[in-house]
Amino acid sequence: MPARRLLTPILTALVLLLSVVAAQAQSIIRDAEIEQGLQALASPILRAAGLPTTTRIIVINDRSLNAFVADSRHIFIHSGLLMRMDSPAELQAVLAHEAAHIANGHLTRRPGNAAAAGSAARMGLLLALAAGAASGDGQLAAGVAIGTSSTAARQFLAHTRAEEASADQAGLRYMVQSGIDPAAMLDVLEIFRGQEVLSVGRQDPYLRTHPLTRDRLRAVQAYVAGRSGAAAGAEPSAEARYWFARITGKLSGFLQPPRTTLRQVGQTDQGEIATLRRAIAYHQSADASRAIAEVGRLLQMRPNDPFYQELQGQILFESRNYPQAVQAYARAVQLAPREALILAGYGRALLAADTASGNAQAREVLERAYARDPFDPRMLRDLALAYARSGQNGMASTVTAERYAILGRMEEAEIHANRASGLLPEGSSGWLRAQDVLRVAQAAQNRRNR
Repeated sequence: MPARRLLTPILTALVLLLSVVAAQAQSIIRDAEIEQGLQALASPILRAAGLPTTTRIIVINDRSLNAFVADSRHIFIHSGLLMRMDSPAELQAVLAHEAAHIANGHLTRRPGNAAAAGSAARMGLLLALAAGAASGDGQLAAGVAIGTSSTAARQFLAHTRAEEASADQAGLRYMVQSGIDPAAMLDVLEIFRGQEVLSVGRQDPYLRTHPLTRDRLRAVQAYVAGRSGAAAGAEPSAEARYWFARITGKLSGFLQPPRTTLRQVGQTDQGEIATLRRAIAYHQSADASRAIAEVGRLLQMRPNDPFYQELQGQILFESRNYPQAVQAYARAVQLAPREALILAGYGRALLAADTASGNAQAREVLERAYARDPFDPRMLRDLALAYARSGQNGMASTVTAERYAILGRMEEAEIHANRASGLLPEGSSGWLRAQDVLRVAQAAQNRRNR
């Protein structure tokens, strides 16, 4: 698909969402390993729901308990809720419920959606775009303004009691069809049961968008009690247990204090997940030698795992050992050549090494990352640098304009898009992309002036 056709509707969606949602900074957690694990856990549920397995599961770095959908292609879950889960089945119960909202068409039928300029699909487009945002240090942090706790967003995301009941029933069916114990959904609802007596301000966002009632609880209890098939009491598969442990292990390693992690795992547990958590905790403590030693043990366990190779590259890069970081990332790319986030890390390491051949290679690698995920501002920043080092200042300005547009900084986006327009041949791909940004920036200005 030509770049112009791809970017115009998505960048336009940026303006639409920013007009609906108050700007409240939250973090999207972008990590190839976590995303792979979530897809593995979600795939059987998505198939049972008749949804494409390419439907993405996006983690928001927020300690509160919440999960929601905003379009037909993305399910969002807060890290607080994910870390509260005790089993893969509980996480899959949350995913099944949210998948049911998509499959049952609750977003498209909601009154008032038309007033939000195409609403669900368009809002979801920006959330998809926001899910590519990555700024700051490390792989896990990504600042975006999606404001899911704002009044406007809560109204948009809120479901009726009837929708919640139907999503429960459909989600339970998906779990049974996937061989997952439906009792896990009851366990999830029990997490929220005690919050109903709290004041609205103290409740987690989930209850404000997913009303919980005694009738819902009774219906789920009745469904679970009436199941006597193979799924009832079924134990999670080995694969599900593995990916759940790996996801939560990595999240806890990055999100909780290193001392807490090291105290929890100790030194005697040489299992894979404990080793992963120690590696991250040592890295978070700026103890690069111990972190690398732990990653080395992981690679002895799984020498062809691209995500452990990537973690090694990240630790080396953030320890300023750029030549070895390049080697680690290169191996990760060999193992997972289509992973945009790994490609972006490789390009970043090549730029940091700052050699003539490395800079040229970085541009090629980052262009490959762009082709697979053009909505990662950190990658766009690096790609702009790669273009500038190769003397392609017009393309550097175009990519910088796109980065600012994705971050909602329209004035800066317009400045760089105008600069690109004067440097690039009219009608070229980069020039057309710059015009897309200018149209979006103008649309944003028009909305502000209303």
